[in-house]
Amino acid sequence: MENFDNLGLAPILLQNLAGLGLHKPTPIQAQGIPHIIKGRDLLGLAQTGTGKTAAFGLPMLTRIIAYGKRPAPKTVRALILAPTRELATQIHDNLSAFAAGAPVRIQRVVGGASINVQSEKLSKGVDVLIATPGRLLDLLDRRALVLSETKYLVLDEADQMLDIGFIHALRKIAKLIPDERQTLLFSATMPKLMEELADSYLTDPVRVQVNPPGKAAEKIEQGVHFTTQGEKATLLAEYIAKHPKELAVVFNRTKHGSDKLAKLLDKWGFSVAAIHGNKSQGQRERALAAFRAGEVEVLVATDVAARGLDIPQVAHVYNYDLPNVPENYVHRIGRTARAGRDGRAVAFCAPLEMGDLRAIEKAMKAEIPVIGGMAHEEPAGLKPGARQRQGQGGRPGGNGGPRQGGKPQQRAPKPKAVIGEGGNQRPARRPSRRPKSAHNI
Repeated sequence: MENFDNLGLAPILLQNLAGLGLHKPTPIQAQGIPHIIKGRDLLGLAQTGTGKTAAFGLPMLTRIIAYGKRPAPKTVRALILAPTRELATQIHDNLSAFAAGAPVRIQRVVGGASINVQSEKLSKGVDVLIATPGRLLDLLDRRALVLSETKYLVLDEADQMLDIGFIHALRKIAKLIPDERQTLLFSATMPKLMEELADSYLTDPVRVQVNPPGKAAEKIEQGVHFTTQGEKATLLAEYIAKHPKELAVVFNRTKHGSDKLAKLLDKWGFSVAAIHGNKSQGQRERALAAFRAGEVEVLVATDVAARGLDIPQVAHVYNYDLPNVPENYVHRIGRTARAGRDGRAVAFCAPLEMGDLRAIEKAMKAEIPVIGGMAHEEPAGLKPGARQRQGQGGRPGGNGGPRQGGKPQQRAPKPKAVIGEGGNQRPARRPSRRPKSAHNI
């Protein structure tokens, strides 16, 4: 298939795609759309950035447009479940652009926003509802909507929904949807629990796989820089300073660590914002809007942004802390090299992260090139994710936080005062085990 015209999509969708500069379908779109238009259940295995939203959204919109009438009050024709607010927002924005001018009602409901406003919008009926599972259950408890008329169910990034504990919510929601429905399940990985989920919810599905699980996009230039935990902040600042005016996403393991690092980078003169699960929906949306507009050049985030952040201008991804779930590494670095662009991903590896690095390389079936430092000796008996704070050089960044005892050596802007300058460093704290969860949603 060389263009969208051959896939059987509604004319208005083709017109909008052309207006968006989209002419050729990606592999997941070319292989999946014809089956979905025919009404088949589908299991799509593809990495982030491969065009999954259009793969399920365009054929679903084509079928809904053909109805020719509005949905009944409080009903939902198509339900799309996403694990994070950011991904739900991205899906909503993409589908709204695809369906511009078509008689289709598309709504998004996520936590952190007014549930009363969301209830009011649902009262008239919705063609396509994009929701996070927790907020959807809240609205169902309030009887703000019913799923008895829902004909389409989409589980996007289903593996992440399982990772962060949404399996019980999914089962509860699925029971409220008629068995006579079309179900589409999209995932980047296929763990055993995912196979069980697919067997339970899909009927004679078509399986479409375009990228081997764990493989990163080819246009991402990857590298690992070995360092100590205490020197990561200074090293990060040096990397960012080498690429002024270029957007960068920095991944941290914890919410507290993200805030600490963002404040330190701000003190050093960088334009920075942080997003994580403790931020309100308004704060997260404002931060992303500023980042997308280039008003903020560095976004510090937990894995809440590892999926659902689709900003083609992102040129760099820095793994300040390595993820303790190996598959999350691929999702993180997938924030760059989007829309056909090139991108660069740098991972900072401290001694107690060697196990995590090896697990990531094993999952990708490839070694990450070394671009700085010397490989550490891997601590005997240390399992991936079981890291402790290091007592090296002042207070290390346990909980994902940076040491605040120095300043970057290479800075283009005028340097500002930094906590602990002049050798006044805080003593190392007693070691304590780090949290093992990487899902700060």
